[in-house]
Amino acid sequence: MSLLALGLNHQTAPIGVRERIAFTSECLLPALHDLRARGGAHEAAILSTCNRTELYCHLRDNDGQQVVEWLAEYHLLHGIDLRPYLYQHTDQRAVRHLLRVASGLDSLVLGEPQILGQVKAAYQAANSAGTLGALLERLFQHTFAVAKQVRTDTRIGASPVSVAFAAVGLAKQIFADLPRRTALLIGAGDTIELVARHLHENALGRLIVANRTLERAHELVAPFNGYAIALDDIPAHLGEADMVITATASPGLLLEAPLVRRCLKQRRHGPMFMVDLAVPRDIDPTVAELDDVYLYTVDDLKDIIQENLRSRQAAAAQAEDIIDSQVEHFMAWLRTQDSAASIRALRQRAEMLRDEALARAQRQLAQGKDPAEVLSVLAHTLTNKLIHAPCAGLRTAAAEGDAETLALLRNLYRLHDGTPRP
Repeated sequence: MSLLALGLNHQTAPIGVRERIAFTSECLLPALHDLRARGGAHEAAILSTCNRTELYCHLRDNDGQQVVEWLAEYHLLHGIDLRPYLYQHTDQRAVRHLLRVASGLDSLVLGEPQILGQVKAAYQAANSAGTLGALLERLFQHTFAVAKQVRTDTRIGASPVSVAFAAVGLAKQIFADLPRRTALLIGAGDTIELVARHLHENALGRLIVANRTLERAHELVAPFNGYAIALDDIPAHLGEADMVITATASPGLLLEAPLVRRCLKQRRHGPMFMVDLAVPRDIDPTVAELDDVYLYTVDDLKDIIQENLRSRQAAAAQAEDIIDSQVEHFMAWLRTQDSAASIRALRQRAEMLRDEALARAQRQLAQGKDPAEVLSVLAHTLTNKLIHAPCAGLRTAAAEGDAETLALLRNLYRLHDGTPRP
């Protein structure tokens, strides 16, 4: 039995690779079922965000290579092409990795809070798919508690640093007159909502939000006095936008180069600032080749984000100490589960031997044999059967000079110089 965390993230893979193995919300449930059926996972959960795709699995009979092959095949890739970008953590390291991820310590933006919600969504999807068992259930519940402790006991989330914050900060560098500018935000998730809030706080002139569900777009823009449109209405409004920021879960491109080119003509080649925070990407990468367009992806925000991380470094060190302690706490629980299984097996074996000896004694009593003699034989037989395995182990260890096993058996059975301890 082993615990596996397998995946790639913004540190190990460029966006072109990450978007190829991303899982949409629609395909998560069938993917989880397939991972358990063909990937060798007894339990499974999938975390897929713009910055990472990770599989958390409880394995019984393999070392994780089957999971690697499954991930590649599921996305119509070759394992050999994918492996250079993958990291693989097992058991204690897997536990540590998930705790760090959920606490924001492995994020592009150190300490960002959105990742915890994304981990919870991954847990809920696996729960709905029925691919969680006792091990992953306990691990995720422990993870949520630890992430809450990190937020409560440190100041890792005190500074307003996020991908959304970085995107708005870049927009302020390009446009010094935000109150005179129009922003088109595409999507209506947590990231876009945070972008809208930062833009509103910086006195943006006009806000337009486009979303697949128009009702959700209306809900998002209401606090900011914005304007909601459907995705199909984007071509009619794109030319109005000085800045476009996207973060959807769309499987395909939403803004292609010909459309952007037409809008630039409408704008008389006024500059257009664009940030694509989605994986897979929402904006055609060739848009960057157009004059008067400044196109950035999540990978381009790294330098900006680094400037805003200094206040979180001390808090991160505190968080790492908390995680160190909590990793050991979980591993202690896991070890008790291993011992519990062994104890159950030992008890079952002892009860089987008892039942066999008792049945034999009952047959002898039914045949009219002396009860005292039957009881004596019962006690002798049961004692011999119960101590046979440890005695054989002691003899083998002694013959092989295995001092460690000898010491273990002596300690386990509380022996001292051959005399049982009370």
